[in-house]
Amino acid sequence: MRKDKEKALFLRKSGRSYKQIKEELGIPVSTLSEWLSPHKWSQNIKKSLTEVAKKENSVRIQSLNNIRGEHLKKLYKEAEIEAIKEFEGLKYHPLFIAGIMIYWGEGDRVTKHNIRVSNTDPVMIKLFVDFLIKICNAPKNRIKSSLLLYPDLNDIVCKEYWSKNALIPENSFNKSIFITGKHKTKRLQYGVCNTVFTSTYTKRKLLIWLKLLSKEIVSKEYYKI
Repeated sequence: MRKDKEKALFLRKSGRSYKQIKEELGIPVSTLSEWLSPHKWSQNIKKSLTEVAKKENSVRIQSLNNIRGEHLKKLYKEAEIEAIKEFEGLKYHPLFIAGIMIYWGEGDRVTKHNIRVSNTDPVMIKLFVDFLIKICNAPKNRIKSSLLLYPDLNDIVCKEYWSKNALIPENSFNKSIFITGKHKTKRLQYGVCNTVFTSTYTKRKLLIWLKLLSKEIVSKEYYKI
């Protein structure tokens, strides 16, 4: 028997992996497999090494998730602090007020990531898009829209309407969603426009702004401007 094969067998019985044996002896994995895989004891060692690797990987992933979680908590805290600082300079800005009020009445406050508004009024959608761009510094290409339409509405015509009246670029539209209502005849001539910007950081700020502005509005001090 080759001396290197004897050493490989010894190392394998000691619980070494093919990779470790290759690094120590310089024997290709294909050769090690040919020598060792026929042995049941070697197969058992492989199973044992696989289980150990799974456990180590699970611990590693959990550790990374913990680090990521702490990093995100810090980041979101920074967003909240930033929102509070910016509020004093924004609270009387007409577009800021309009955007917050629109989101208060029509926005999605359930999801963590999406800043979404749905409405049938193109002026409202345009105002909210302006708010996202000018107040929230959202990149235009990341603001997406989609239409909710009844089956008898023409997708192209509706998109042209919203593009013209809400100033939404045609390449910003995602695929329209068609629904069947209780009545097959159309009730909304151009459907409902859903506009969304995805950013957990910005949403944290927006929710803080909403909380602060609502408190300001119900206070007497706000009406002394």
